[in-house]
Amino acid sequence: MKKHLKTRFSVSMPQDIVDAIDSLVSRKGFPSRSQAIAELLRSHLVSDGAEQPETRIAGTITLVYDHHKRNLTSTLTDIQHDYHELICSVLHVHVDHHVCMEVLAVRGPSGRIRELSDRLITTKGIQHGRLAVTRIG
Repeated sequence: MKKHLKTRFSVSMPQDIVDAIDSLVSRKGFPSRSQAIAELLRSHLVSDGAEQPETRIAGTITLVYDHHKRNLTSTLTDIQHDYHELICSVLHVHVDHHVCMEVLAVRGPSGRIRELSDRLITTKGIQHGRLAVTRIG
């Protein structure tokens, strides 16, 4: 098993940021500031690395919409079929009588997944959409 070496270094920052980090440590239950800061940086580095079009990513696309909007469900289905190789699974939830939520589990090159996400989220009738990703491989 590979041993992860840790390096100690010093960082200077404004007191209000330190206070916010301490609050985060307390609310989330981190054992230390170091672990909280490491997790924040790791999250940023994953997001930054996932911006490259050829980077392999996995994630979810969440859509909220009124299923009574004319042709919306068929348009969403047509778009999904255009990107079928990226979609691992789709969860459809009936939030109430009118509103549905779909969560698509996706995997593939960042550029193609962002293209799919943009097409779905910008479809007329979508009330809210979000892409959440992480790098894989």
